[in-house]
Amino acid sequence: MAAVSISPYHPTSKPPKPTFPALFSQRLNPYTFGAVLLLCFSSYFLGVWHHGHGGGGATSATNLVSIIPCAPATTTAAQINTPGGKALDFTTHHAAKGGGGGTAAGGPTAKRNFPPCASNFSEYTPCEDRIRSLRFKRDRLIYRERHCPAKEEIVKCRVPAPFGYRNPFTWPASRDYAWFANVPHKHLTVEKAVQNWISYEGDRFRFPGGGTMFPDGADKYIDDVGKLINLKDGSIRTAVDTGCGVASWGAYLLSRNILTMSFAPRDTHEAQVQFALERGVPAMIGVLASKRLPYPSRAFDMAHCSRCLIPWAESEGQYLMEVDRILRPGGYWILSGPPIRWKKYWKGWERSQEDLKSEQDKIEAVAKSLCWKKYVEKGDIAIWQKPLNHFGCSKSSRGNFCPAAQDADKAWYTKLETCVTNLPEVSAEEEQVAGGKLAKWPQRLTSVPPRISRGTVKGVTAESFQKDTQLWKKRVAYYKTVNNQLDHAGRYRNLLDMNAGLGGFAAAMVKDPVWVMNVVPVHSINTLGAVYERGLIGTYQNWCEAMSTYPRTYDLLHADRLFTLYDGRCEMEDILLEMDRVLRPEGGVILRDDVDMLVKIKKITDGLKWESKIVDHEDGPYEREKLLFAVKSYWTAPAGSQLT
Repeated sequence: MAAVSISPYHPTSKPPKPTFPALFSQRLNPYTFGAVLLLCFSSYFLGVWHHGHGGGGATSATNLVSIIPCAPATTTAAQINTPGGKALDFTTHHAAKGGGGGTAAGGPTAKRNFPPCASNFSEYTPCEDRIRSLRFKRDRLIYRERHCPAKEEIVKCRVPAPFGYRNPFTWPASRDYAWFANVPHKHLTVEKAVQNWISYEGDRFRFPGGGTMFPDGADKYIDDVGKLINLKDGSIRTAVDTGCGVASWGAYLLSRNILTMSFAPRDTHEAQVQFALERGVPAMIGVLASKRLPYPSRAFDMAHCSRCLIPWAESEGQYLMEVDRILRPGGYWILSGPPIRWKKYWKGWERSQEDLKSEQDKIEAVAKSLCWKKYVEKGDIAIWQKPLNHFGCSKSSRGNFCPAAQDADKAWYTKLETCVTNLPEVSAEEEQVAGGKLAKWPQRLTSVPPRISRGTVKGVTAESFQKDTQLWKKRVAYYKTVNNQLDHAGRYRNLLDMNAGLGGFAAAMVKDPVWVMNVVPVHSINTLGAVYERGLIGTYQNWCEAMSTYPRTYDLLHADRLFTLYDGRCEMEDILLEMDRVLRPEGGVILRDDVDMLVKIKKITDGLKWESKIVDHEDGPYEREKLLFAVKSYWTAPAGSQLT
């Protein structure tokens, strides 16, 4: 038999066509030919029967069912990328000059095309829609919480970028600058002019790093905090900023290897969270009102409020109780602004000394009921510390504890309650950390999270965690061979992992100048607590609803088996339309899923005017799981439709 020539493997190649045995090249008598033909058809129909009855679904043209080389058994839609096929362009093209308006560039014909939305949808946030919010109570800011559209209200169009949209400045320049065309709002430049939040300079905004309580800049303010608690030894890695403004506090903590989840409502401070995201800083639309924040318990090493206007002493202390829930044992709560240092500022705050003193006394009382200790109060800053455990918390000082059966990590539309979240039990050692002690950063990233070592994450062991870490290193290395822009510093900054699992994708990207929002869908196993214990950040999300963020938030979207998870739960096109909304023009997409699922997805993404290709799994062409790489087309609203 002649030697078989094998082509070198290429990561975007099709499975090779089978090489037929020598007996097929010879003249066969009719009996032999008939026997072989019968065997081929028998094998084929056996595979069809097996898939239909044992695999839980109908057979498609992409199923690999033949076990002998009677015919090629690959996707017939010609949608697997090949070395000779058209390569996707992952680079940016609109970083310096504004692009044209109108509709998107044409793409492959799809069964359904999705039209552009009207220009006034440029900043559409479906679950924080201003008109819809007016249906709800203003009490406790309930109307500023998530209120998503009903199924019949969901828009089926592509949200436009404003005319003249440009790719954002690359990090770290983006910390200090953003294009005016991308967020065309000057309101904050006037309202916060004396506080150095933001200024308007020609075709761009500049962020001096100031804030209401740190007009000299966030960097100096953080240095002042660093004189009171240790921000340098890696013990503080994750932080949350409530009422974040344009997120300057979180922006300047990044240089200290502290990753901050900043949030603020969509309110009269127009586009504050949108400015934060344009700067390349992690942020979400959110408000502390009647529901738990969408984060697990014991998530953050540090919480911060700088004149965030949250009435901490009201509602029977529920807001501080929620901070206590998401704060790690031994974590810090930092408060600056009213009522701290009221004796100096009471006249400027236009409040009476009695009122401010009463407010601080109430805050101190709630903190005591949480067993917090007043760590320090110096100048404009006060800091409290959460205990390592509840062992030494005297019954006379503590408030009512929540029922022991309550799930402290449940935080998706979960109502706030007036009770103290229980910490995991400890032995009689007062210095023992409830829930387990965390390693310092950067060792924290690869250390087994205490939730996993304690067996509280369903189906995950220390061994499987380590394997998952190595698996994602391999996968990300493969991604970079398909999309070489992933290795190009500055091309991507804001990344979204839509089904994050244990945070392996984010961990594998940690040395790159990017940050990743790790989303754990509410329909999957709850791993978000373990993600935070790795020193990463994220949120809960139901992908049948829109995310609490502005359009054009992310430079790259990643999803591992997300559409298999949501198959039958809601419409695939609605999830993809939401992805299109939160993705920047010329942003990238990486989807992992079964090949049949990706073929269905591609038909929809073609209708979204994305350029996309399906490529082989990193382990080779015979894996049913494939990858879809895509690039969103650049397009904007027409000229003359700028927001005012």
